[in-house]
Amino acid sequence: MTSILEFQNVSKNYGSKRAVDNLSFSIEKGTIVALLGPNGAGKTTTMAMLLGLIQPTDGKITVLHGNPRQPATRRQIGAMLQNVSLPDKISVQELLQLFRSNYPNPASLETLLQMTGLTAERHKDASKLSGGQQRRVQFALAMAGNPQFLVLDEPTTGMDVNSRRDFWHQLRGYTKNGERTLLLSTHHLEEADAIADRILVIQHGKLIADGSPAEIKAKTGWSYIRMQIGEGFTAADLQCFLTSEDECSMEGRKVQIRTRDSDSLLRKLLRTELPLSQIEVSQGKLEDAFFAITNKENYEEVTVS
Repeated sequence: MTSILEFQNVSKNYGSKRAVDNLSFSIEKGTIVALLGPNGAGKTTTMAMLLGLIQPTDGKITVLHGNPRQPATRRQIGAMLQNVSLPDKISVQELLQLFRSNYPNPASLETLLQMTGLTAERHKDASKLSGGQQRRVQFALAMAGNPQFLVLDEPTTGMDVNSRRDFWHQLRGYTKNGERTLLLSTHHLEEADAIADRILVIQHGKLIADGSPAEIKAKTGWSYIRMQIGEGFTAADLQCFLTSEDECSMEGRKVQIRTRDSDSLLRKLLRTELPLSQIEVSQGKLEDAFFAITNKENYEEVTVS
């Protein structure tokens, strides 16, 4: 596959502080990649470098086979950053038209309005819209140039749950033909799990995990067993089957157990006389994996292939 983005041994220093430390990875064309990490991990600096806003101290960055600081490369990149204010006294439609005029092959106005659900707001003052609507305007502006590579920094900030899920659907539509590539950073782990083909986790400026959502979740070894238990039984009746690491919770007749060995535990439970039903086993949560990976004391690299 064709690489859209390549980081080769990239570092960035701010005085004596190293924000990004010898970072290397590549992103293939047509994929959605989520960049995760705790606050201060180096995500914002990484994005600023790949957009050509700041230069690395060491290493090489290639975007769309070119230098991200060159105008020819920048015209092929759409960016949606945090803490961006929209100008006042200009309508959504006028703002989109203004941005479209800067590109040789822009997306059509109607496509931008329809894709972002802003058709009804087209004549409204962009700065007077709600926070979630303003983020959708910013997304439309990022796509105005019909970019091949879209970079989004915390794109669903300010959106409610339904708007966030609609936005995920829009992002999937953006990359569905395999010709466009998307990189986003997010603090919403369910967002990365729902839409990303691949997840990169960085901490202290280093890449510490790289894999699909399923591979990242499997790395921690946690699984969840969910089931119903008959009347008269409580979670205490299950404790003798659990290890010291297992966690059991109960709500009504519904039981959930978090375990590292679901196969062994299930075999034990099914050999008992306990009235169990509606048994389901699922993979661990991305939240579990994220905290397990980022809380490792030695922060060793966790690469999944």
